[in-house]
Amino acid sequence: MTPLARWELIAGKLLPYALIGVIDVVLVLAVALLWFEVPMRGSVGLLFAMSLVYLMTTLGLGLFISTVSATQQQAMMTTTFFFLTPMIYLSGFIFPIENMPAWIQPVTYLIPLRYFLVILRGLFLKGVGLETFWPEALALFCWGLAILWLATSGRANGWRKA
Repeated sequence: MTPLARWELIAGKLLPYALIGVIDVVLVLAVALLWFEVPMRGSVGLLFAMSLVYLMTTLGLGLFISTVSATQQQAMMTTTFFFLTPMIYLSGFIFPIENMPAWIQPVTYLIPLRYFLVILRGLFLKGVGLETFWPEALALFCWGLAILWLATSGRANGWRKA
């Protein structure tokens, strides 16, 4: 029992990680621009806005996993096998989605990193704006809202077998 409201507890859990994520975005952007000299052709403000949407999605996913897991080990195994590995292999980060078997390509639409990578490539390499990648931004935003709703709703707490 705590005197905090549900939203205060969730904000207290997520805000430190969100701050670390924002710092990571700044560091990676600085290294990409200054050290590797990757040209930034798009808007830096839009990059930060889309990074915040992606952070909302991944933090919501982490909160959801912690909600449905009974132990830390179960949470780590769930994260590794059901989320991190598919995200790396099916997002288009390592292998182009077009080169994947036809039956697996529709599954990639369930991976939030897929949408974020399209946004990053569009901003960094092509210099396009939101008018070009709005479907990806909308999908990422909806994914984030859905997973946050699942993580914070009472239904998620009923899924865990204590």
